[in-house]
Amino acid sequence: MSEPILTLSGVHADIDQYHILHGVDLQVPRGELTVLLGRNGAGKSTTMRTIMGLTRLRRGEVRFNGESIGGLPTPEIARRGIAFVPENMGIFALLSVRENMELAANSGPIDESRLEWIFRLFPPLKRFWNRSAGNLSGGQKQMLAIARAIIEPRELLLVDEPTKGLAPAIISDLVGAFEELKAQQATILLVEQNFNFSRRLGKSVAVMDDGRIVYTGQMADLAEDDDLQKELLGLSLGAHA
Repeated sequence: MSEPILTLSGVHADIDQYHILHGVDLQVPRGELTVLLGRNGAGKSTTMRTIMGLTRLRRGEVRFNGESIGGLPTPEIARRGIAFVPENMGIFALLSVRENMELAANSGPIDESRLEWIFRLFPPLKRFWNRSAGNLSGGQKQMLAIARAIIEPRELLLVDEPTKGLAPAIISDLVGAFEELKAQQATILLVEQNFNFSRRLGKSVAVMDDGRIVYTGQMADLAEDDDLQKELLGLSLGAHA
């Protein structure tokens, strides 16, 4: 396994009066796509939000590139090179695709060569460049959300349930985009309920249950073990191939 770019050690976090994370230990290898799996309510999205400082770290440590980032404000965490695509996509519906992308380019004007690369990943964004983001389809909004996160080079990309509610054809397009990101050795932590999607993309995997990591390993090993899938997730990945 590659050297971890991100390490969570004994992470606890609350949402209002509810204790959601109960000592999460997680490592994200550099240059790989790691999938975070688990049943609904296991704490996956809270883990992502805690990494980004959107949910307050109650106890434990979050280290990125060897430095502690737990407790830092979200803009500072982003400036250090982490981008986050939340489950609700986080786009500005009243702005155009172009304006959404310009706002995401924090360091200055958009790099045109990088923009052309993004257009190759997500052709609809070029076609609807001046369209209001709120008028895009669900799949196109997800493309925009991911494009915003990668408009500038990031060391780590956190993506929360990118296929939720999308048609199979759009999911297939997203697979291709993530494959391209993997080919460029991007480091990605992906939360996903579509297990076939996860199996196709993930190299390493961690499984959460009740606010804890209960399994870590290689996705290929989990994908071949129906009994382990049922034990950890309550269903077999093979049934969703």
